[in-house]
Amino acid sequence: MKRRTFLRTVGVGGVAGVAGCVGGNGDGEETDERATSGNGDDTTGTTTGATESSTPELVVSTYGAFVDAPSTSPGPWLKEAFESEFDATLTYATPDSEINYYIERAMRGADIDADVYVGLNVDMLIRIDEQLDDGLFTAVGDISGQGDVKSGLNFDPDGRIVPYDTSYVSIVYNETFDDGDFVAPETFDGLLESEYAGDLLTQNPTGSATGKSFLLHTIDAKGPDGYLDYWEALQANDVRVLSDWATSYANYEDEEAPMVVSYSTDQVYASQSGEDLAKHQIRFLNDQGYAYPEGMSIFEGADDPELAREFLEFVLRPDVQGEIAQRNVAFPATTTAELPEEFAEYAQAPPEAVTFTYDELRDNVSEWTDAWERQFASK
Repeated sequence: MKRRTFLRTVGVGGVAGVAGCVGGNGDGEETDERATSGNGDDTTGTTTGATESSTPELVVSTYGAFVDAPSTSPGPWLKEAFESEFDATLTYATPDSEINYYIERAMRGADIDADVYVGLNVDMLIRIDEQLDDGLFTAVGDISGQGDVKSGLNFDPDGRIVPYDTSYVSIVYNETFDDGDFVAPETFDGLLESEYAGDLLTQNPTGSATGKSFLLHTIDAKGPDGYLDYWEALQANDVRVLSDWATSYANYEDEEAPMVVSYSTDQVYASQSGEDLAKHQIRFLNDQGYAYPEGMSIFEGADDPELAREFLEFVLRPDVQGEIAQRNVAFPATTTAELPEEFAEYAQAPPEAVTFTYDELRDNVSEWTDAWERQFASK
């Protein structure tokens, strides 16, 4: 039975009860935790936009925050724009356990009831390749707009995933501290100075995307043989490691500390809310920001691979890239995106973007985070 036939036979309610789930969360929280999706045991959720007409249907799976806030999320706008140009219906599926839902279906030999996945990151890709012999996604080949993707954002060596946006993890600081005289340090070594004791809030890298990005940035700066010594010095200077981005940022907003590990688009939120930008200053330590790109791909066995490819090409168009970036409060993946001057003014990109390759992370990230956890728990 074709996957689309399966969807139409059981109906929307049947997809939730039979196929297992559709509804989830993601890092735009900014929830921060796309890299830490659930365990796949969920059995509830939603499918948005299902249809029983003869119009071709494209099922796009993604994280919940991509679609569940119609005034700000990219999903509803993207659906309307795509359907206005293509003779097709775009239906969203948002599994609570995100990519784990499809990994588990593939492991059971069940049908994959979607065509495209939007919101993939390198952690998800590594998980897929470790758990599945054949993977989930097909190589996309040459698609229009792919050549405009910024150098360094491509994280799949096998060409299955196309980046569509990226965030940069940085320090956000409040210069109104110390009677308006607070200035964040410019380097990683500066964070160790006694004047910054207790001033930094960050997140646990074993359960937070921003926390893991900051840990990886310290590994890039200090090397695999030096990062644990650096973290020991950070602990001695009373760094506070909290569970996730939301918790640490709430503490920052309550002015419990003048610095927090967050995103370099922080001033976009602040300006939209009319907040004091002095409390939302950006610091790129060592003039760098850790890149956290997201990508999209086509499932193996998609019912209409050509329509799926057209969707990927559509997302890479300059106007669509600009719209998604604004609604996702992230940077576009391409160099040709059309962005308003106001967004460009407040969304700050680092002088240098750093990240580890797929191979480096696949071979080392578990060892790095486990060693960090052992050392941090022992203190």
